[in-house]
Amino acid sequence: MSVAVLGSLESGVQIEVPGCEPGIGKVILSPTSPDLIADVEIKPFPLWPDDRGYFLEIARTGQGLISHFPSTSTQVSAALNHPGIIKAFHYHKLQTDFWVPAAGLLQVALVDLRQGSRTFARKNTIYVGALRPWQILIPPGVAHGYKVIGEQPSVLVYVTNRTYDPSDEGRIPYNDTGIAYDWELQHK
Repeated sequence: MSVAVLGSLESGVQIEVPGCEPGIGKVILSPTSPDLIADVEIKPFPLWPDDRGYFLEIARTGQGLISHFPSTSTQVSAALNHPGIIKAFHYHKLQTDFWVPAAGLLQVALVDLRQGSRTFARKNTIYVGALRPWQILIPPGVAHGYKVIGEQPSVLVYVTNRTYDPSDEGRIPYNDTGIAYDWELQHK
């Protein structure tokens, strides 16, 4: 049962807030997990630490998860986030996001809003950052957000396949009852 229709993607696929079971959904422990939302891609990235800190390569144009991003409209941005903050939820009708958590730890929440998708209404939780350096590709129609966990700030570097357009972005409250995401400490 869906809660609210949000519009449709460029492909004509309708997007809507589903009626999800309360909780955090499936925790993704491997980039090849069968529980991963359709069209979301994850790839570990290498860190090169030394006695001065570490170096990480965000992306190479034309290679990897962003290989199809056009060079004429790709945008690279970064967000510094304080411990404990929640930035959720938003989605795009056209834009694809490529996230690289460069510092700190994030609890990333994803929800498939694409009616007709084989994973419609599925929730994923992905713990990423300094202890799990993974890149995440998030397609249009998948709501996404995160919470900074731990005591250190986080830095999220993100690349988008198009220049930011506010009319392409939709927002859903972090505590939306249709998504029913549990942002509390899980005590597992």
